[in-house]
Amino acid sequence: MCGIYGVVSVTGPTMTDPKILQDMACTLVHRGPDGSGEFVDDHAALGIRLLRIIDRTNPVTQPFRDPATGVVVVCNGEIYNSPEIRTRYRDFPFRTGSDVESIVPLFLDKGSAGITDLDGMYALAIWDPRTREIVLARDPRGEKPLFAANVDGLLVFGSEIRTLLAHPGVGTSVDTSAIEDILTLGYTVGAKTMFEDIRTVEPGSVSTVLGSTWNYEPAAGAASSAPNDPSGNLDELLEAAVKRQLRADVPVGVFASGGVDSSLLAAYAAKAMAPTRLHTFAVGFEEPSYDERNAARAVARHLGTNHIEILATSKDLTAQLRQMIDRVAEPIADPAVLPTALLATEAKHHVGVVLSGEGADELLGGYPTYPGHAGAGRYARLPRAVRSGIQRIVNSMPVSDTKVPIRLLLKRFVAHASKPALDRHVAWFGAQIDDLSLSPEALKIWQASVDRFDDLSRFMYFDYCTYLRALLAKIDRATMLSSLESRAPYLDPRVRHFAFGLPDHLKVDGIQTKPLLKHVASRYLPRRIVRQRKRGLSVPVNQLMRTELRDDFDRVVRDERFEHMGLLPPGRVGELISQHRARRADHGRALWTLLVLGMWTEHWMGA
Repeated sequence: MCGIYGVVSVTGPTMTDPKILQDMACTLVHRGPDGSGEFVDDHAALGIRLLRIIDRTNPVTQPFRDPATGVVVVCNGEIYNSPEIRTRYRDFPFRTGSDVESIVPLFLDKGSAGITDLDGMYALAIWDPRTREIVLARDPRGEKPLFAANVDGLLVFGSEIRTLLAHPGVGTSVDTSAIEDILTLGYTVGAKTMFEDIRTVEPGSVSTVLGSTWNYEPAAGAASSAPNDPSGNLDELLEAAVKRQLRADVPVGVFASGGVDSSLLAAYAAKAMAPTRLHTFAVGFEEPSYDERNAARAVARHLGTNHIEILATSKDLTAQLRQMIDRVAEPIADPAVLPTALLATEAKHHVGVVLSGEGADELLGGYPTYPGHAGAGRYARLPRAVRSGIQRIVNSMPVSDTKVPIRLLLKRFVAHASKPALDRHVAWFGAQIDDLSLSPEALKIWQASVDRFDDLSRFMYFDYCTYLRALLAKIDRATMLSSLESRAPYLDPRVRHFAFGLPDHLKVDGIQTKPLLKHVASRYLPRRIVRQRKRGLSVPVNQLMRTELRDDFDRVVRDERFEHMGLLPPGRVGELISQHRARRADHGRALWTLLVLGMWTEHWMGA
């Protein structure tokens, strides 16, 4: 896990002032506090800030350069199948035990096509002076970030947007279509960033400065019939994935919220290593209904792990939001980024790597929207009078500030259940600010979901290609601010392909989510942990906006700020605020998104 950066020209001499490279490197110190490395020739400059996880004591490190060909590699992430690749190339003069060094002989043998052989989470750059070609690539899930910009014939790239903004040629004009994505979904879709000049290298893609880009993420196929022993198969695949991702020369821990996803990871990790060597971490809140430390504590006692907890106070969360706005050139509207970052700060005192549960919900049917979709058709077929009566009863329920109350889910269900499938999904799962149109990029992903899947798997695949990427950005930014590496075993390619092939009833059974995963988890975890209702890492944002963040809210969440963008109808922001404060509706998610976007544009755009 590191931070990479570079500037490349294939048409002329090197263009890079050493001061520019130094400025770019300085933006990545938190991603790589253990040292640095740089390669510069007449046409390319590639650099890295190092976070040593594997082969920590060897003085030879990145960039890796093949002395015979001059090929140079820098990589942020972990290559889990590095031992197997090294076995293939026994004659290559390896100088280190680094997992990244295995990329060099693989590229020399197969060129950029060899990247498809990598199993891991990574963002990499390969400079080939023989052809003056720079290759940029990211892992198929998009666990590790990589951004690029074309500046007067130069390719500028880096692990963070701030890194590219350190180059004076990269512009800062806002991309209004990215803002529209955030107002609709809460995150950007596709290659967009908030800046017109900067694009993300898409997950599962290989790009070259010569203009070719190709995708290598295998397309998910339609669900097949259930395997003979689906729970046994999933159990074996997950256990193997955790073992593979425990490889590190630093202590490893688990972000264990007390939910089934992270608790199962902790169980596998405790089985693979002595439980007393495993650290589990949990975060709690002052608001009792949001505090789930008791569940995490019960799992830790059951497994015998070293368990560490923190309390995220309102002041802590507010300070973390300000730091996130200042240090991350992306508006992250998911409030869970704040306690995750606080937890990462504590975890870094004990471990160098944490496992987290990202991907389980999208692959195995974990969100309450999925049973909602399953019931929407039956609800829509009820007589209009019956539906109207149900809606009156549900809407009469008082608004509650407790954590994800059932009444809130019911209100959202009856308000949108009769809509077409995609509109319904966005209304339930999006930013809930207004009925905005999805971007062409999002519509393309939805069409691919429809083409490949029927029924509920359409929504899961759509979320996998959109929302999951936002979650992975959240966990990466939150942990790397503290120089902590996060890994997601549920996204192991074998687990992923198995899950895509499962029929819907093994992912959602009536109102029960993740029945197959819970069946596996029941072999390792207490019954009450397995059976509890999913609520996720929710944050008491309504309380924050009324107290610690009240002045910020009143300053930036105003109609005129968003109306001038031409994306929201006049008076819409004021309407949301009025209804929310009068407790006629819970617009907490929408208002939090507007608050984060407003604070971000104020800081980064001067708007």
